[in-house]
This record gives sequence, structure tokens and C-alpha cells, in this order.
Amino acid sequence: MSNSVIKCENVFKIFGANAKKMLKESNGNVDAKTFQENGCIVGVNNASFEVAKGEMLVVMGLSGSGKSTLLRCISRLTDATGGKIYIEGQDLLKLNNKELIDLRRNKMGMVFQSFALLPHKTVVENIAFPLQIKGIEIEDSISKAMDMVKLVGLEGRENYFPRELSGGQQQRVGIARSLAVEPDIWFLDEPFSALDPLIRKEMQDEFLRLQEKLQKTIMFITHDFDEALKLADRIAIMKDGIIEQLDTPANIVLNPATEYVRKFTEEVPREKVLLIEDVMDKSDIKDLSELKVFKDETIENVAEKILSQDKAVAVIDGNNKIVGSINPTRIINTVFGGRKNSN
Repeated sequence: MSNSVIKCENVFKIFGANAKKMLKESNGNVDAKTFQENGCIVGVNNASFEVAKGEMLVVMGLSGSGKSTLLRCISRLTDATGGKIYIEGQDLLKLNNKELIDLRRNKMGMVFQSFALLPHKTVVENIAFPLQIKGIEIEDSISKAMDMVKLVGLEGRENYFPRELSGGQQQRVGIARSLAVEPDIWFLDEPFSALDPLIRKEMQDEFLRLQEKLQKTIMFITHDFDEALKLADRIAIMKDGIIEQLDTPANIVLNPATEYVRKFTEEVPREKVLLIEDVMDKSDIKDLSELKVFKDETIENVAEKILSQDKAVAVIDGNNKIVGSINPTRIINTVFGGRKNSN
């Protein structure tokens, strides 16, 4: 991946007094149970991957899977025990404190589950605060903060204090504050998990809207598979510190790499997640019905129309060019797939 912004090579994070010594002796073959018996806890186990410019990689897993530890290693809030981490080609682990602070201030934005707003400052003051730390004049920082207020839809509330806002509004302030410094790389650690389901859905929609506009390089941590499917360009699923599978949402749903990943995908309503493009036949484009469907439609949106046809349906791109076909039987097998009796 030549345009990678984040690159991890064989990253380990092991907690415990003997961590470095044991990792060296293991030659990179880390068995979590053996390490635990020797007083070490494996947080991240041999993680290698890249994140491209403008990509949103969602890292998911249950509590204790290592997802937040991995993020902390990449932002160097904690130091990896082994491996290499590059940010835009810079070796993160070789940076001194000053270089690291500069990188965090100028390149990285971070949003955590707790909003960590300053209670005695208003919305606009909270958003302007990191700019003022960077040495930007108060007037300029407030002007920039007001732009961020508009971006996240909080106009009219800029002079409210955090206690006067709902949880969702407070989270928007946290997002606006991290965006104010115009980071190229954005780290979000379970930012919506404290919100109730309705506000959470609104925040996800808002987040997608922001990303469409801003095209940041993002690592987003969640334990919610539905959230991962909705937001991600690619998903990394972690278990016991190991990345079990890193792939597109469609490939994870259609081709789970391990039993653990398959269990995550069992209950997924495939028709809501998969696009026609994910399941179409690219080679068979003869003898088609009159109906045409766009390749980037979700199956749910067009299933009824396709199922009413006797023949395969043409799949077209944005230029109305036929790029494949979809058979009614394929729709049935995809939606109810994984069952022993499906053809």
C-alpha cells in the first residue's frame, strides 16, 4: 500500500516485568497462556497492517481483545514492546518527546469515550482550547471554533456549558475540538458507546457526513459489529490481542476467516450490509430481463424488484454501463446464506 499513512509491522504490546525478555526468547511466537503463567499479559500479539490515506479502518472486538491497546500503541500513549510503527513514513518509536508532542499536536486528533470537556468553559471555549495551546491568537481560535460549531451542528449552543448539553451534544463538542486542529489522522476510541441507541445512530450518521466532507485517515475502535459494518472501509476483528481478520465489511460477512469471526457475522442482516456489487456475477451478462439495478444499491433496497423477475437482472454503474448481472436465486442464497440446505 504505497499511500499508507499508518503502517504497523509485527507490533506487540505485552504487560509485565519480563515482557521484553520473554518476547525476545519467543522469536515472535507469542502464546498468551504461557506468557500469563509467567506473569505477563499479552495486549497486542503480532499486529501487521496499513491504513491508507482517507481510509476508515474500524478495529473491533469484545472487551479485553486488545483493540484500545493497539490504538494507544499507534498514538504512542503507550510504548509497544516490539515491532515497528510508521506514521507517514516516520518511525514513531524513534521520535523523541518533543517530536512526539509536535506530531500529536499537528497531525493527530483523538476522541475518547469520556468527553473530557472542561466544565467551566463554554462550547466554543472548549473547542478553541487546543488551538490556544498551540499558540494561536484568541480571536483566531474562537473564529475557527465557530466554524467547527457549525460543522457539527451546534449553532445556537456555542455559549452553553457542558452541563447544559445532552450526551450526544457533548460528544459533538469532543469531535469538534479534535477536528479544530485539522488533524490528518483521527483516532476514535469507542466515542459513541456511552450514548443511548437513538443518539448513537444520529452520531454515526453525522460522523459519516463529516468523513465524506473531510476525508481523514481514521482508526475507529468499537465493540459493536453493526457500528463497524456501518462506518468502515475495512474492519479488523481482534481476539486475545490477535487480528483474526482484516477485510472489507462485505468480505467479512461473506467469507469469515475464522470460527470466531463467523460467530460475529451470524446474526448480521446481510441484505442491509451487502451491496449488489458484492454478490453480482461479473461474467454472465447475456439474456437479461428489462430491469436494471445500480451496483451500489444495498440488496435490501432492490431485492423485491429482482425477486419479481424470471431472468437475471442487469447491474449498472453510475454511467449506466452494464457491469454484471444478478440472479433472483443469488439474492435468496445470499440473504439466507450459510444454511445447509441452500443451493
